Amino acid sequence: MPKITDHPQRYAIVNELHARPFPALEVPCHAVYLAIKEPVEAANRDRGKDREHLLNLLNRHGGAHPQPDATHFSGDIGKHLLKWESHTEFVTYTAFGKGVSQRPFDPAETAVFPEDWQAVAPGKRLVSLMIRIEEMPASEAEVLAKLEDWFVGESLAVSKVVDGAAVVAGDFRIDPAGNMRFAVFVQPGTGSRRVGRIVQRLCEVETYRAMSMLGLVRARALTQKLNALDPQLSDLVTALDTTARSPEAALHELLQISSELESLAVKYTFRFGATAAYEAIVNQRIAVMREQRLQGRQTFGEFMMRRYDPAMRTVKSAESRLNSMAERAERAAELLRTRVDVERSAQNQKLLESMDKRADLQLRLQRTVEGLSVVAISYYAVNLAAYAAYPLTEALHLSKGMATAILTPLVIFGVWLMIRRVHNHLE
Repeated sequence: MPKITDHPQRYAIVNELHARPFPALEVPCHAVYLAIKEPVEAANRDRGKDREHLLNLLNRHGGAHPQPDATHFSGDIGKHLLKWESHTEFVTYTAFGKGVSQRPFDPAETAVFPEDWQAVAPGKRLVSLMIRIEEMPASEAEVLAKLEDWFVGESLAVSKVVDGAAVVAGDFRIDPAGNMRFAVFVQPGTGSRRVGRIVQRLCEVETYRAMSMLGLVRARALTQKLNALDPQLSDLVTALDTTARSPEAALHELLQISSELESLAVKYTFRFGATAAYEAIVNQRIAVMREQRLQGRQTFGEFMMRRYDPAMRTVKSAESRLNSMAERAERAAELLRTRVDVERSAQNQKLLESMDKRADLQLRLQRTVEGLSVVAISYYAVNLAAYAAYPLTEALHLSKGMATAILTPLVIFGVWLMIRRVHNHLE
């Protein structure tokens, strides 16, 4: 019995749901995380170079290779478990190792990603994290004592997460070795996959925070350009109700401003759209951690509200201002086009009036010419009629003058009737 055929992408789209599983981490352990991004045109980068860079690292440890078109990979490199993911604009490398160093956040732990290997990366380092995962100390006071020793207190964010299963902390500062640091203290009995989820979400919070902050840099650059264009547009709109400048010249200037605004929109729309998407991911990742306050310290959500949200509002403000100016330019263009059309209509009306006057003059001239034509034709017609009637006038003993006097009104009337008939026929 024949069976229904599956859609060719059915298994691919289902497998995508399970493509990036959370790591299973046994406490104590540590993680080293890198995110590498091309500075420009990252979405259109050569992804083959990303794969070559990954293979370079795997070959150093004799590790297995991913599938040719893979966008994610997990495998062993020496004593570490490597997790590699390729995203739209960046690639990430996470190395998970057992145990923790005696010296907290020892830069030696980052040796899993050799400096010479990082130097030839197809892109620039955007994020570098070190995450230390320990068992929960006996008291919260001990936790806070360690955090005060490891992090800058002024920017420290710390909270209980996932219903108190762990305490996470970080100050979102880059240390002298070039790494950002997070600490995770795990309650005894917490499952390895839950620990993996917590660590993964910390990596994602920092990665997407960094990616979204790129929009702030673009927003500041855009604001400078808009500050230069805004007075020009305002002056042009203000001058619409004056006659100091011709509408055609104003429209030409407005088209230049509109063209520049459209160019800016094309240049910045992708980054602002990506920033909004990354911001949503950051907020979602923090929300799913279900934070609880630890002894009055600021949580990750509060830290983001104070330090991160204003930056995102700046990006949204710049985007809104760009759209607003584009709309203003469009409305001004409509007003200018209307003004040009009105003035052209007035010019056309004057032209029609002048044409009517010329037509009236031409009609009068034509009538004058017609009158002269009657006289001229009648002159010759009377002479011809006189010659034709000569035998009759001689028989009647009429003189030539008398015959001409009799024939003249008759001929003139006949010529007038003929010209009148021709004129009526032409009309």
